[in-house]
Amino acid sequence: MLAVFRKELADYLASKRFPILFVLVLLAAVFAVYVATQTIRGAVSSSTEFVFLRIFTTSGEGLPSFHFFLTLFVPIISIALGFDAINSERNSGNLSRLLSQPIYRDSVINGKFLAGLAVLSIMVVSVVAIVAGLGLRIVGVPPAGEEVLRLIVFTLISIVYGAFWMALAVLFSVLFKSATSSILSSLGLWMFFFFFMSMIGGAIAGAMVPVDESSTAEVWARNQEIAGAISRVSPCTLYGEATAGLLTPELGSMNPAIMAISILTGRMLTPLALSQSLLLVWPQVVGIIALAALCFAASYIKFMREEIRSI
Repeated sequence: MLAVFRKELADYLASKRFPILFVLVLLAAVFAVYVATQTIRGAVSSSTEFVFLRIFTTSGEGLPSFHFFLTLFVPIISIALGFDAINSERNSGNLSRLLSQPIYRDSVINGKFLAGLAVLSIMVVSVVAIVAGLGLRIVGVPPAGEEVLRLIVFTLISIVYGAFWMALAVLFSVLFKSATSSILSSLGLWMFFFFFMSMIGGAIAGAMVPVDESSTAEVWARNQEIAGAISRVSPCTLYGEATAGLLTPELGSMNPAIMAISILTGRMLTPLALSQSLLLVWPQVVGIIALAALCFAASYIKFMREEIRSI
C-alpha cells in the first residue's frame, strides 16, 4: 500500500489539475479574506474578542466568507481528485497488470484514497495557513491560543468533509466504467445537496407548518426546526453547522430557530469555551465521519468483489 500511495501522490502533485485547483481556491480565498478584513477593521477598535476568527466568517457586499468558499470548493477539489481513481486504471488496462503483480487488491484502493486525501489535506492546510497569515498582516491582531486551537479543529473537520466527497467520487469510479459518468454523478449529487436540499427542507416545513406575518414565535420556530432537520441530510449542512459552531464561539445552539435569531440579533453575548463548542458540534462531526466511512466501505466492498479482466 505504501508503494501505491507514493506513486499516486507523485502523480497527483505532478498532474495539471493540482496547480489549477490550488490557484482557483487560493484566489477565491484571498478575495474573501480581503473583503472580510475590510469589513471587520472597524470592529477591532471597539472589541478585540475573537477578532481573528471573524476573518474566516465575515462576508462583505461582493463576496461571501472564507468559510462559505471552503464549503463550496472542498467538494469540487475532492471530486476532481477521486472521480477517475479506479475506472481510469481499468479502462487503460493498467489495473489488471497491476493486480497480476504480488500486490493485494485492497492495497490499491486504500493507497489511492489515502494519496488523494493527503493531497487534499496539503491544499486545505496551505490555504488556511495563507489566509491566516494574510489576515494577521492586514488586521494586525494576533490570535489567542484558543483561536489557534479552534482553527486547527476547523481545518481537521474540513479535511474530513473533503474525505466524504472523495469517498463518494471513488465509489462512483468503481461503479461506473466511464470517467465522465463518474464525475457527472458526483457533481450532480453535490449540486443536489448544496443547492436544493435546503429548498426541499423549507418547502416540506412550509407544507407541514405554514407560517406568515401573523404566525406566532412558536409556529415559526417549529417551521425552522423541521426545515433544519431535513436539511441535515446534506453533508454540506452538517459541515456548515459544525464549522460555524467552532468559528463562532458566541453561537450557543445548533437549533435552526435559535441560530437564525442569533444571526438577526447580532450573535449571543456569552462565548462558549472550546470544550463546550466541541460538544455542541460533535453530532455533526460524527455524521460527516459516518457518511465518509459508509461511502468508502461501499466502494471497498464493490472493488474487492468485482471481476477484473485484462483488456
